[in-house]
Amino acid sequence: SASGSITTAMVSAPQQKPAYKTFLKALRKARKDAGLTQADVAKKLGRNQSWVSKKESGERRMDPVELCELAKVYQLPIHAFLPDFPG
Repeated sequence: SASGSITTAMVSAPQQKPAYKTFLKALRKARKDAGLTQADVAKKLGRNQSWVSKKESGERRMDPVELCELAKVYQLPIHAFLPDFPG
């Protein structure tokens, strides 16, 4: 039903802490700085474009292993996505 998608959007947004929102911004910036589209990234990872979109929007949480895969695609260290944390 249409209400299912609305509920999902309403549930996921409040769960995002400021640090996670900062992480998501860094994730999108890294892709754009690499000159890649969501479709480009999806192809490199063998996933669908919607997977990239959902990860970047925070609709789906990022797994640490997935972050490592993205960092490799973007040729960046992991800490580039977490600028507010030491390390």
